[in-house]
Amino acid sequence: MKNKNFLDEIKKLRVKTKAGIMDCRQALEASSGDFKKAEEWLREKGIKSADKRAQKATGAGLIETYTHGEGKIVGIIELGCETDFVARTAEFKELAHELAMQVAAMKPKNTKEFLAQVWIRDQGRKIEELVKELSGKTGENIKVNRVARFELGEEI
Repeated sequence: MKNKNFLDEIKKLRVKTKAGIMDCRQALEASSGDFKKAEEWLREKGIKSADKRAQKATGAGLIETYTHGEGKIVGIIELGCETDFVARTAEFKELAHELAMQVAAMKPKNTKEFLAQVWIRDQGRKIEELVKELSGKTGENIKVNRVARFELGEEI
């Protein structure tokens, strides 16, 4: 019976994190079955693997916009990755959308400031961590290349 529960936990962790089966198993074993600790273990592993890829070229990607206030504010982000395959995934597109929303809400002056910001949806995480987490999941370098924000009537 214990094995069935363990397999159920692996499946649950995989669905929630989209990590590989073996990674989920290792995370649960390393955390003595504690689901929250296993999630953190996977997050840390993804960030470490993202750091290793940081120098790879990001020639693919997309530009995402987020419009707020009935068209009075727009946030724009250029999110790069290594291949078009990753750029077309739902997770990559979702991250780009979240980052464009962050730009519209938080008015970053530049990319460095933007990456250091606390995420508006989870005050315990920074934007840089979100990018590295997806990089760890996809196995590709993901990089915020540019950010811009425009507000109606604002002087540039």
